[in-house]
Amino acid sequence: MMRHLLAAVTLAACCVAPVRSQQALAPVEARVPFAPMAFVGSDGLTHLAYELHITNFYGDTGPLRPQGLKIFADDAKTPSLTLDEEQLADVIRPAPSGHEPISIAPGKRSIVFLWLTLPSGSAVPHTLHHRMDLLTDKQQTVTLDGADVQVSQKQPMIISRPLQGGRWLAHEGPGATQSHHWGSLVAVNGQLTIPQRYALDLVGIDETGHAMRSGVKDIQKSKHTDWVGYGTNVLAVADGVVRSARDGEQEHHPLEPQPEPSSLTTNGLFGNYVVLELRPGIYASYAHLRRGSIKVKPGDRVHRGEVLGQLGQSGNSAAPHLHFQLSNAQTFEGSEGIPYAFDHFDLLGPESEAQLFGQGDPWKPTHVEHRRTQLPLNDVVVDFSAP
Repeated sequence: MMRHLLAAVTLAACCVAPVRSQQALAPVEARVPFAPMAFVGSDGLTHLAYELHITNFYGDTGPLRPQGLKIFADDAKTPSLTLDEEQLADVIRPAPSGHEPISIAPGKRSIVFLWLTLPSGSAVPHTLHHRMDLLTDKQQTVTLDGADVQVSQKQPMIISRPLQGGRWLAHEGPGATQSHHWGSLVAVNGQLTIPQRYALDLVGIDETGHAMRSGVKDIQKSKHTDWVGYGTNVLAVADGVVRSARDGEQEHHPLEPQPEPSSLTTNGLFGNYVVLELRPGIYASYAHLRRGSIKVKPGDRVHRGEVLGQLGQSGNSAAPHLHFQLSNAQTFEGSEGIPYAFDHFDLLGPESEAQLFGQGDPWKPTHVEHRRTQLPLNDVVVDFSAP
């Protein structure tokens, strides 16, 4: 009996795996609420734009200091993107004040706005995996190793031009992590979404890159008609059905201080607007339209290229421009911004906001490049004139 007992103990001891040192896992909740979809930007490269939410869950954990982030595609051993602590500070919100290190306080959430550019010719990954080291207040390193997200394998919808001809600055566009579009999260009725993730503010410019016509001496006293794009026809980017529209809202004077919006909703932000359903789950929104210019009503069927209204300055808008976006729901609140591609446009190079008003070095267009099925990135000039 004793021999059998000793044999059993010996056998059990042989079968126990040796204890290995394990890196401490971070006491955080981390997730990607909305899966990214790959799109081709006006730089000719394929991009993924998305957000990683990290919550320091326990109240007694103490502050956690992210030391960097690595993103792995599928089963790759080499990261597709590596951000050190300084680079991470540029894309995390809330941003650290001054030169303070990044810190996630107990019970608080930080959001990392991620822009992943794929190598030319590479396939779109199916899964993204995140690894982040965090430093505790006891100088111990803990690791977040997970927060996997399935990358959407859908293709962005290809659409037509939203405006009739002319040159336009694609302002506050994709790639600008600190823009009021991508950086604006909307919390409504239990949902936290980013409706404007891929939105564009299209500002009309002349051949010199100026937003106002020549002869305006005091831009603070400019009129709507002094602005190059004001009154331009706004067009349906595809066949669709008008799901909502509003007209009659007063337009603000250019460059006057804006009051706080009454609500983070379509009616609270867009002024005069049109929302089209292009396909099930794909909605095109046109905001800040000219008072009295709306030519459609809810329920109308429209065709690609049909005039919907005119560019104006209603709603939450400091200057005449068209706010354009695609999202997955009819309403602004509770929707997620989705990428798209214009079937064609001419690319005239970058322009800064200062150059719009004749400040700094004069804007000069680059060699005109004809682009197809791409999404203009932040602060580039496009021309929709070509057929």
